[in-house]
Amino acid sequence: MLNTETQTGSEPGQTEAPLRVSIQGYAGAFHEIAARYYFEDKAIEVVPAHTFDELIQATEARKQVNLGIMAIENTLAGSLMYNYGLLKQSSLQIVGEVFLRIKQNLMAWPGTSIHDLTEVHSHPMAIAQCRPFFRQYPHIRLVEMEDTALSAKLIKEKELKHIGAIASTLAAEMYDLEILAHSIETNKKNHTRFLILDHPDSLKDIEGPEKVSICFSVDHSSGSLYKVLAVLAAYNINLTKIQSTPIIGKPWEYQFFVDFIAEGKVTHEQAIEAIQPLTNELKKLGIYKQGNHYEY
Repeated sequence: MLNTETQTGSEPGQTEAPLRVSIQGYAGAFHEIAARYYFEDKAIEVVPAHTFDELIQATEARKQVNLGIMAIENTLAGSLMYNYGLLKQSSLQIVGEVFLRIKQNLMAWPGTSIHDLTEVHSHPMAIAQCRPFFRQYPHIRLVEMEDTALSAKLIKEKELKHIGAIASTLAAEMYDLEILAHSIETNKKNHTRFLILDHPDSLKDIEGPEKVSICFSVDHSSGSLYKVLAVLAAYNINLTKIQSTPIIGKPWEYQFFVDFIAEGKVTHEQAIEAIQPLTNELKKLGIYKQGNHYEY
């Protein structure tokens, strides 16, 4: 079960202070839920960041933050392309991942009905996941905000009685809001993958199967990407994700982000060494255990 208690310091008998984890969003955000599942055996304190840029900056600078957690892809809305760019530019390494089943809920000031609402606020991705639900309520205007939990928080603080929010049940509990409709996302197989980010000097050895994330570019010539993938296949590499992003300043050229698992006796070091001559700007983004899936 998810521990939703906020840790603000060491408790009697604790020998270590809680881990301070930077999240994008506010208390009650899905980033917080994912962090508490990932660190379920540890005391943590979430440190809100307004944007993903601020999350990366705070974690890199170690400004009262031990680690960061950042969403990277969603099964309905797709990859967060901007965050791939942040990963490549960052000095941080991926040290873990967690998958969270996302249930979007419509909530409002207690006693408000859905017919009383004139607007519903939430993060753009949450709105995209729920837009078909609101077709039956054409009187409601959907307004994009920075964060799901912030939308709920503002209703509480400003006593907004004609505005609703799309957010988690944790946010509804934290801000004393009434849920008008549960799980309003269009597709119920709605999952988000989150990455755990840490400094390279904090990395530890991984036991068991390793998942590896790398990025690289290739020459703008026929078959260049195929050659890389053919070598990885020859080394019995199981690709779990490949994502392309445009290279700024080089029209129609692309950066590739690849996640894979090395199977058999071949190590990831051997596979990466084999593709090195075929790639440009190859960077290892992280080596970590495959993440667990949770439902909240």
